[in-house]
Amino acid sequence: MQLIKKIFVLPQIWFFLILITIISIIFTNLASNGVEISSIEFIGEDTLPKGLIFQNTEVGGLSGITYNSKNNLYYAISDERGQKAATHLYTLKIDLSKGLLEKGGIIPFSLTTLLNENGKIFLPGETDTEGIALTNKATVFVSSEGDATKLINPFIKEFSLYSGREIATLSIPNKFLPDKTNQKGIRNNLAFESLTIAPDNKHLFTATENALIQDGVAAKPNIGSPCRILQYNLLNNQPEKEFLYQTEPVAPFLNLIGKFASGLPDLLALDNQGHFLSLERSFTGLGFAISLFQVSLEEADDIHNIDSLLAIDFKNVKPVKKKLLLDLRKLDVLLDNIEGLTLGPKLADGQQSLILISDNNFNSLQRTQILAFKLKVENPLIRLLRRLLPNFKL
Repeated sequence: MQLIKKIFVLPQIWFFLILITIISIIFTNLASNGVEISSIEFIGEDTLPKGLIFQNTEVGGLSGITYNSKNNLYYAISDERGQKAATHLYTLKIDLSKGLLEKGGIIPFSLTTLLNENGKIFLPGETDTEGIALTNKATVFVSSEGDATKLINPFIKEFSLYSGREIATLSIPNKFLPDKTNQKGIRNNLAFESLTIAPDNKHLFTATENALIQDGVAAKPNIGSPCRILQYNLLNNQPEKEFLYQTEPVAPFLNLIGKFASGLPDLLALDNQGHFLSLERSFTGLGFAISLFQVSLEEADDIHNIDSLLAIDFKNVKPVKKKLLLDLRKLDVLLDNIEGLTLGPKLADGQQSLILISDNNFNSLQRTQILAFKLKVENPLIRLLRRLLPNFKL
């Protein structure tokens, strides 16, 4: 009789262990898998009036934007370089309450002048502020491209949202700094345009808009450029990793004026596992080409110990993974110089909103344009089933 009982008990134990193992695998995957975007839907456009004056300052040059979910406000940095006004950022209201962005849905709320560590305004030409990222302590990090032609270094600084005063400065690895030999460092106006912080506030990321001089060529027609993503540890404010990001080659279209520019103006961290949205922007002679990619650091090589990609066979370096999500030229919208992006609030249907903003360069022919989108995020359980069962369909 005891033998018979054991025969029936053992399968139950094995069944229980197998069940626990399956549950463990599922929860491990759900916890570790990052955000993946399955679709993007355009939900509206608005522009600020040309020549808009707010608090005695012309609104323009908006190169980066970040969102504060606690008060439903946005902070946008201007790259005006202190020629018209001292270095500053704007607080904006953007109305998505109806699930779309309508005309007149953007309202400037306040202006904050940024001050250096001594509480003084930055001198004209001292900054070229391009990226902005909100922390969880009422501060923002701001990136500046500097000016390589004048050997003005790029910077990443933290500022108080209350006073605008500088709180901290992150150290920039030497390989990024320009020198008088013009053999290394950032290219002028192609440096730290992007800035983003992971949701857990443990890591900050920026990237060069084009290759460092010692890493390869700047983007040309039909030729991409090897950029570097730079990762900081915000627990000690130190740089710790770098990754190769290759921009897409872009073909100019009816380029009668002969001008061409292309690069990586912004990144947006989606989770704490190294998944991002990236924004690639090109001027092709006949308007702008704007693309959104999903990016993953998974399996990408850390290249922070490599000072020059040209000094090695970097064909063996694993770059970040990229997947095209949307070519904005397919929208029925006249695109301007889109340079910044941020997540916005959750919409009424529970989906995540996304905001893009343009830098009008204080040019009368350009606009400060805001585009709104709805992101559909794939359910982690559905994603797991799709990976385990390649033929699975919902």
